[in-house]
Amino acid sequence: MRDKNPELPEGYSPVPAGKVANVVTFLEMRQRPAEMADLPELPLTLMRLGPENLDIYRRLFREVGEDWLWGSMLDVSDEDVRGILANPSMETYSLRDGGRDVGLLELDFRVSGECEVVYFGVIKDAIGKGTGRLLMNQAITKAWAHPINRFWLHTCTFDHPAAVGFYQRSGFKPYKLMVEVHDDPRLTGLLPKTAAPHVPLLEPATGAE
Repeated sequence: MRDKNPELPEGYSPVPAGKVANVVTFLEMRQRPAEMADLPELPLTLMRLGPENLDIYRRLFREVGEDWLWGSMLDVSDEDVRGILANPSMETYSLRDGGRDVGLLELDFRVSGECEVVYFGVIKDAIGKGTGRLLMNQAITKAWAHPINRFWLHTCTFDHPAAVGFYQRSGFKPYKLMVEVHDDPRLTGLLPKTAAPHVPLLEPATGAE
């Protein structure tokens, strides 16, 4: 029987061509922060997405996540995505700047006493303008409005290089590291090959040398 908790050997471990590997950092918050960063007044609003907003969710997921190799929801059926958006234990939001969607937040309350940040991010031209901080303040407020004792998330080395520091400044503390290996979504057709240029694209050999 395969070990349920195998440990990686010391040193280098080969990753098959066509796959990608990244280090995942898990972080958690056990109580709501006493204070949150003050922000300048921004003309942004948070809109709850429901099953009727499938198109907004699809577009925003791709626009926010393509540079960071978000592929998990791209091969999920429309029916299943609508089911997530309709689930009362899931809260999915668009951060809006006027009539434009600039950020995505998805919170999962399906485990009693916990909230997981499933997706969090802003579009490329909103980075560095306080938009992400505003969205995180909203996430903290929404999460701790429920009777939880743990708020958690994970981020990885494919994400923005400032992500871990951002989450720690928000009040999260790292508690676990894992290595994830999976199919490269740029080779399965879920994302274009030009996505995430900071992650090397290693295509399988097509024939003998």
